Amino acid sequence: MVKLSVVVPFHNVRAYASDTLASLRSNAREDFEFILVDDCSTDGTAELLRRARDDIEGVVVRRHERNQGLATARNTGLDAARGEYIAFLDGDDWLAPGHYTELLARTEALGCSFVRTDHVQVDGVSRTVRRVPHGPRDVVGDPRAAILPATRTTSVDYAFAWAGLYHRDLLDRGLLRFTDGLRTAEDRPWIWRLHREAESFAVLGTLGHFYRRGVPTSLTRIGDERQLDFIRAYDQVLSETAADRDAEKLLPKAVRTYCAVISHHVGSVGKFEPPVARTLKSLGAAALGRMPRRLLDECLESMDPERAALLRGLRRRATNTGEAAAA
Repeated sequence: MVKLSVVVPFHNVRAYASDTLASLRSNAREDFEFILVDDCSTDGTAELLRRARDDIEGVVVRRHERNQGLATARNTGLDAARGEYIAFLDGDDWLAPGHYTELLARTEALGCSFVRTDHVQVDGVSRTVRRVPHGPRDVVGDPRAAILPATRTTSVDYAFAWAGLYHRDLLDRGLLRFTDGLRTAEDRPWIWRLHREAESFAVLGTLGHFYRRGVPTSLTRIGDERQLDFIRAYDQVLSETAADRDAEKLLPKAVRTYCAVISHHVGSVGKFEPPVARTLKSLGAAALGRMPRRLLDECLESMDPERAALLRGLRRRATNTGEAAAA
């Protein structure tokens, strides 16, 4: 029986994949499997994965013949997963030796549907501990209750799929799958759905996952149209939250988070290629126009003046565009 399946997508990360694979080797057990998904790499990553299949116990390799993005690559791995528990790892991150054994033992002892973990953020030679924004540690609680309050950073804002461990029941219910085709922010609808629909969770203060920032090929460093998928991702968060039984309580948080992300991207519009920047402003304005008016008004009133002014300017753009179209 496979106890743990670890889904690891790779795309053109040859410079970092050796560290990732070495850390998997230091976490291998006879009842663990590592599903390595090559999302049509062209830089030699695929050869490293082929070698890993022979060198590391439990490695399974899947390959996409065309690049499909992180969300779909993770789904490919989930389709192949046989484990009682599921974990995720990105192809440019790495793990402390024995991390998964410790994580699995602590999760089983708690008996909850999923756990979330702290991690170490790595930026060059800098190391920074990042904590799950949820107070209690090693205490089983209600995931739905951890979505709120709307005015604070909560567990749904800590969306890293790899920062945790998940029982297979969640996969069988469709809660661990990602929205195919989303090229960025794919973890946002995912984490909201998980917190709305799973029965129990806990937060563990483990620091065995090392998250590498500043990778040149990362979408966070590339200002092309793929970054605009955050609009689709947050539209999904809003629509699914609006259909929830507690929509009245949860929607203010969803609206506020969406507004914060729009203001972040528009506030750093200079990193985008000019045509993409124009599309970003247009899509951002349209997104504000789709939000419940009362909730948007309340959100803007509670935000800091700089971000609120930026969003009000976008909102006027949406209004003017709509009036011009009507005329």
